Amino acid sequence: MSNSAPVGVFDSGIGGLTVAQEVIRQLPHESVIYFGDTARVPYGPKSPDTVRRYSREIASFLNEQGVKSIVIACNTATAHALTALRQEMDMPIIGVVEPGARAAVAASKRGHIGVIGTAGTIKSGAYERAIRALEPDIMITVRACPLLVPLVEEGWTEHEATRLVAKEYLQPMIDAEIDTLVLGCTHYPLLKALIADVLGPDVRLIDSAEETAAETARTLATANLAAESDADPTYRFIASDDPLQFLQLGQRFLGGTMEGVEIRTLG
Repeated sequence: MSNSAPVGVFDSGIGGLTVAQEVIRQLPHESVIYFGDTARVPYGPKSPDTVRRYSREIASFLNEQGVKSIVIACNTATAHALTALRQEMDMPIIGVVEPGARAAVAASKRGHIGVIGTAGTIKSGAYERAIRALEPDIMITVRACPLLVPLVEEGWTEHEATRLVAKEYLQPMIDAEIDTLVLGCTHYPLLKALIADVLGPDVRLIDSAEETAAETARTLATANLAAESDADPTYRFIASDDPLQFLQLGQRFLGGTMEGVEIRTLG
């Protein structure tokens, strides 16, 4: 497998662009193909079997595009499909849960970690399992925050309504005196400043997008798949539906990096 091949990144929609943005920032010589399954978003309320089927279809498509590794930039898909894809694909598969869990355990000073995410991610228990595999006795408080995703996609990242919703969701974390919070949804890094303000300076925020990009860099280096330092990267963005909305929202996420969106329907 060529080290000049692109890295594949996929998500149920646009939230995973926060991961793609970090991959582009931290690995500036790597080419990226991003697939957002906008026709079938959201994954959170869907069954594990359905999420695995969608993930297999996308991974197969990315494999056909010649990627050298795949980043599952979706917490729900990571929770339900990471193990299966690692067993079935002949390339490194990186999820967003394990890097975030490792960073949270390392950052926690008082042994109490909070996790927020979509209903599907929280119900899966993926972060709790990953954290307890590293630190069995640590305290964990979890909360599903389903309203935050549509608020981010509306562009209300600094809106007072979003602050009120976030405060309502985060109050149990404040009451429980967590010292570390995992942003367990790829939309949430866009709310990092607001969430930090609500929680106060004593709570460390773990951005799974940053941690996943760093894990991708380590994985490619270990597998001797990292691009050469003089490589000229290319970026492709593909949606399964409504490319115009994807482009508008994607440019808000990524700025000038996203010049156009291809469309490819799966399933």
